[in-house]
Amino acid sequence: MLTKIENLFPSKTLKDIHQLLSEAPFINGKLSTGMAAKEVKNNLEMDNNSEHYNHLNELIMGRLVRHPLYRASCWPKQISAPFYARYEPGMGYGEHVDDPVMGQVGDYYRSDISLTIFLSNKNDYDGGELVILDSFGEQRIKLDAGSVVFYPSSSRHYVTPVTRGIRLVAVTWVQSTIRDPQKREILFELNEARELLLQQPESDASKKVSAVFNNLVRAWIDV
Repeated sequence: MLTKIENLFPSKTLKDIHQLLSEAPFINGKLSTGMAAKEVKNNLEMDNNSEHYNHLNELIMGRLVRHPLYRASCWPKQISAPFYARYEPGMGYGEHVDDPVMGQVGDYYRSDISLTIFLSNKNDYDGGELVILDSFGEQRIKLDAGSVVFYPSSSRHYVTPVTRGIRLVAVTWVQSTIRDPQKREILFELNEARELLLQQPESDASKKVSAVFNNLVRAWIDV
């Protein structure tokens, strides 16, 4: 399932994010990746030892994890600290699949859902599309600043080369309490129907759909 959030941040927060990104130090993105990805990765990443890193996380991640669509679509168990990536003209990221297990010794997590948070307005750069290849077909994603896209980490994907301007994004990964992406999609759609029916909470249909939803969660969840 591919899901989007638009307008995650108010304009004042976006302005603060852009100011921090303009001041932060960026280093070679190959330093943070495995051997296979080094062959296809060509970008810059913020030094996470920078004082700007924690300030950005407070602005961006705090708002993301409270968003109802994030919780409804991801069923998050754990979310990783993000990488802040910068793509200048000529930079891109070749086709790859994200590592299935990430983190540090003693704090490993499984990557079920990949998130890209767009931090540059789409008209401020050319190229730089996120292309996702999965059962839902090829999707070419280029969203405005403050928008987020979620997609299965098992998907092949790549970033086309930037030809003008600067592409800035944050990327992170979620381990879900619902491991199977098809089950997550079923619960997401069933919950949408359930919320509509809950406008008439005493109806038989509302009671039955709520019971089915809760029992599917009980059967599928891994907490």
